[in-house]
Amino acid sequence: MLGVLVRESGVWTYAFLNLFHILGVSTLFGSVLILDLRLLGVTRRVPIDALARLSVPLAQTGFALAVATGVTMICTNATEYIGNPFLLIKFPAILVGVVNVAIISRLPAWRAARERELTRGESRQLAVMGGISLASWLTAVAAGRMIGYW
Repeated sequence: MLGVLVRESGVWTYAFLNLFHILGVSTLFGSVLILDLRLLGVTRRVPIDALARLSVPLAQTGFALAVATGVTMICTNATEYIGNPFLLIKFPAILVGVVNVAIISRLPAWRAARERELTRGESRQLAVMGGISLASWLTAVAAGRMIGYW
């Protein structure tokens, strides 16, 4: 039903969906990138908590926009995507990224970053999670870009 509605709305509807999908993905990835780089140890002088207060809401907004537009675009061209191997890479990568967020937000080290300087072990733990996050979102973005070329 949604796919039919978009297809019958004209070529500009899909073009705008694609534009807003790219805006959502870029907002998500840009926000994730700066936070993950900080977790990996880049710019240690910037407190994790201060960066997270800015980047997490932006990432959430970008994710919501990317999901809403992405689902709509898939519904619009579902038959074209059957057998596209990049979908089989993109969606698991997104799942890893989302699960990583759920795990990191519950870590004592993440909560401690709001209150004090982290220990070496806590910093290492957050760096591992930041690396997983960066790898999963880079994979999702790259696979998503390749979907159109299959």
